[in-house]
Amino acid sequence: MKTLKEVKVGETVIVLKLIGNGAVKRRIMDMGITKGTEIFVRKVAPLGDPIEIKVRGYELSLRKADAEMILIA
Repeated sequence: MKTLKEVKVGETVIVLKLIGNGAVKRRIMDMGITKGTEIFVRKVAPLGDPIEIKVRGYELSLRKADAEMILIA
């Protein structure tokens, strides 16, 4: 399956599932990234970390490690 880390700038994707466990998964969910949420990838930093996304009407920056935990369609 494809993860959010692999998405190119300008693409819009839908969250299928969050992998991981405990506090990290909870933190991602608290940011508003849950199953069925639409995510637009705005920018990627020159070295690839962090990734700037737009989710639920606000901008958010995610580390690559966190983006790998988000499976998308």
